[in-house]
Amino acid sequence: MHDGWDIGGNANGGYLLALVASAMREATGRPLPVALSCHYLGPVNDADVTIDTTVMKTGKAFTTALATMRHGDRVIVTALGTCGDALVTGAVEHTTLVMPEMPGFDKAVPRGSTSAGLPGLMNNVDVRLHPDDTGFATGKPKGEAHVRGWCAFRDERPVDALALTLFCDALPPAMFNLSGAPGWVPTVQLSFYLRGIPDGAPVCAEFTTRELHNGMFEEDGSIWNASGELVAQSRQLALLPR
Repeated sequence: MHDGWDIGGNANGGYLLALVASAMREATGRPLPVALSCHYLGPVNDADVTIDTTVMKTGKAFTTALATMRHGDRVIVTALGTCGDALVTGAVEHTTLVMPEMPGFDKAVPRGSTSAGLPGLMNNVDVRLHPDDTGFATGKPKGEAHVRGWCAFRDERPVDALALTLFCDALPPAMFNLSGAPGWVPTVQLSFYLRGIPDGAPVCAEFTTRELHNGMFEEDGSIWNASGELVAQSRQLALLPR
C-alpha cells in the first residue's frame, strides 16, 4: 500500500476496494470486476498489507472469489467479488438514469481550488466538481445531499474498469452539501457494479444521499463515460463525519 491515497490519514475506501479488486482479477484470471461487496473492519494507511484470495466458483461467464486484506494479524477488509471476461449483452434494454448536465472537464471546478487541507487522495485523483456543488467547502452548502463531478488520474493514465472501483468513492460525500460539515467519513460497506466499459477519458460521477439516520447514511452513485454511457453504479453505507 502506498501513501497519497488517503482521506485524513486513513486509506480511502475506494482505494482499498481497487486493491482488493485487483487481487481478485489476478486470482480469477478474469479482467473485469463485475460486482463487488466490500466490508471495512478498520482504518489503515501507508502500511504493509497482505490480500488472501479464495476462488469460490468458476463458471462460463464469471468467477467469484473471496478476499481478505490484513495488516499483520488485523483484518482490514473482507470482500466478495465476481469477475468476468466481458459484460453480458441482452435483447432488452431499459434505463432511467441520465448523465447530469455538467460543464466540460476543463471548465469544471478543480477540487484543489475549493478548500485548503485537501485529502491526500487528491494528489493522485483529479476531481473537478460542478460549480453548484462546492458550497460545502466555504460553509455554504446548497441544502441538498447531492454532488456531481469529473474523475481522472493526475498522471493522465487511461481510466479503465479497475479505476471505476476507486472513483466510486473519490468525490466529496454528497451529504457534505446538506450539512456543510466536512470530515473523515468511515465507510462501513461498499458495493460496486460494472455496467459498461470506460473509454479511457475522464468519467462523470453523480452521488446522492436520501437518508441520514442513527448516525449513518447511504450514498448511491452512478458513473458515465462523457458520451453518456453508464459504466458503473455503487452504493455505500457510511458513518457521519468524524
